[in-house]
Amino acid sequence: MTYEVGRSVQGMATGLEQVEQIVQRVAESLALELVEVEIRGGGKGRVLRITIDKPGGVTHDDCANLSREVSTILDVEDAVPGGTYTLEVSSPGLDRKLQKAADFERFTGSLVKLMTREPVNNNRHFQGRLQCFANGRLTLDVAQVSKTQKKMGIHSAKQGDGQQVEIEFANIERANLVPEI
Repeated sequence: MTYEVGRSVQGMATGLEQVEQIVQRVAESLALELVEVEIRGGGKGRVLRITIDKPGGVTHDDCANLSREVSTILDVEDAVPGGTYTLEVSSPGLDRKLQKAADFERFTGSLVKLMTREPVNNNRHFQGRLQCFANGRLTLDVAQVSKTQKKMGIHSAKQGDGQQVEIEFANIERANLVPEI
């Protein structure tokens, strides 16, 4: 779900940190979780992308309300550096990125796919059920990795290693939920 509004801002402002603070305040006031704020592209093609979530899912009205409130504040405070941009507010989707420790706590029990910075059990790509997240470590149950997933470079634990793998949070390069339909 995406809601877009074009905005024009003149001059440089204080940067993405100020934008994130503004968006965080507005999101909290609307009982929404701020997942991510990023600026992509350059020139007139720049996009300020805001991703929000809430239990039960994000509605079109959630996106529209946040967009309306945030765009007004950003324009008044001249907070977006670098001139013209398009504001895009959306939900994280079914394959949501997991970035913060709180994400791993919230989605315990969910199927996840991740890539590590350094190999664990000689692998960097894993898919499994997130069993727990505690003390900066997550435990994945990787017992049900299919042959197709193995061909794609997604590995389960080696024979004799059991059905679970433990991974340090700091070693995670990227992680996403795997949609279960």
